[in-house]
Amino acid sequence: MPRCPWASTEPNITYHDEEWGVPVHDDRLLFEFLILEGAQAGLSWTTILKKRDNYRKAFDGFRPEKIARYGARDAKRLLGDAGIVRNRLKIAAAIGNARMSLAVGKEFDTFGAYLWSFVGGKPIQNRWRRMADVPARTAQSDAMSRDLQRRGFKFVGSTICYALMQATGMVNDHLVTCPRHAELSRLRYAGENRRRKTEQKATNRTKRKAHS
Repeated sequence: MPRCPWASTEPNITYHDEEWGVPVHDDRLLFEFLILEGAQAGLSWTTILKKRDNYRKAFDGFRPEKIARYGARDAKRLLGDAGIVRNRLKIAAAIGNARMSLAVGKEFDTFGAYLWSFVGGKPIQNRWRRMADVPARTAQSDAMSRDLQRRGFKFVGSTICYALMQATGMVNDHLVTCPRHAELSRLRYAGENRRRKTEQKATNRTKRKAHS
């Protein structure tokens, strides 16, 4: 079966086959995608993928605790870095968003727990047959965008939020004709089975304590 049609050349092919749509819960990686998706605004995702390694070097591996401490000297350094998108507003947003993500992480235990709450904590399994059927935004991305903006995040419009959700596996938007759709669906069910077993073990331990 063919890949999703947008993945026809590198680096899109490798990204599609190995990353796009795989559930991500790691706070650092979620923050990385948040910044990259925001940087894409007005540009192609291919352009951003080609600059991804440069971004990692320029932004200290996307570690929000380091970026949150950036000052005027760092902003000037980034504006002079030809390896990234040298947009003053996007750079300022990345720094501000790092600070906001840390605050949200403290409030919700993790930044990931907060983001995943907009899809109920588990991937939405869509079944699109054509790229024309795939939405640019949904009610969930609208809600995420509104709340992020309320908290002070920048470059987090609903379309950017939906791209983030697609990239980090909050939704499975591979076409049903793409092998990755079934692979990620199985990954979801395996994760749910592990969660149920963990919950059952916790319940059993609670029952044993209650009867001891």
